[in-house]
Amino acid sequence: METLPLELNPGQDLHLALAELAVQQQLSGFVLGVVGNLSQATFSCPGHQQPTRMSGVLEVITLNGTFSPSGVHLHLSLSDGACQVWGGHLEPGTVVLKGAQLLLGLSGLPNAQASQQPVQQPIQEPDQFNERVELAVLPGCPWSLRARQLLERLSIPHRLETIETDDRYEAYRQRSGMNTFPQIFIDGDVVGGYDDLAELSLQPSFRALGQQVESLSV
Repeated sequence: METLPLELNPGQDLHLALAELAVQQQLSGFVLGVVGNLSQATFSCPGHQQPTRMSGVLEVITLNGTFSPSGVHLHLSLSDGACQVWGGHLEPGTVVLKGAQLLLGLSGLPNAQASQQPVQQPIQEPDQFNERVELAVLPGCPWSLRARQLLERLSIPHRLETIETDDRYEAYRQRSGMNTFPQIFIDGDVVGGYDDLAELSLQPSFRALGQQVESLSV
């Protein structure tokens, strides 16, 4: 197993830094160790619809999980100034205070390619349930990343469109009437951005899209 040390500077976003590294260098692996502190932490707690945000001098205790070009799935635990321990699913908006040093374990190329399959090439399902949701995202956009992670957590089949050129940007702007990303479509109709998706995800009818696909695959 190859290892890679990674040092983050003050002001860098812990989540986005790992996500960008994985995409830019096409790396997959997991976090072996971490030391450092944060000025702000954003994480999702079980059963909570909105992320928890904390600020102050926060000491990182553990960071566990995986990263790949298709996404980052990490769990963070930290201590505040009163030595209370907090933790949950790491989200964008987790900012390094004085510095952070990580040691990454890198997977082999075959595993890295396999880890991209769920996002890049969704499993084909019957037409009535396959890819009814379309997600258009901008590279490096934290709200685009959160929208993708939300769909993945709900197991909602979706087609991912990454907007990398001005022509594609303009095409989606004209299609949706929106100047911001992400943009979410269902059955070809525009739903809105991340906030609209988060609200929609609370509806049982939307969550049922993932459950229907699971039942078909049994």
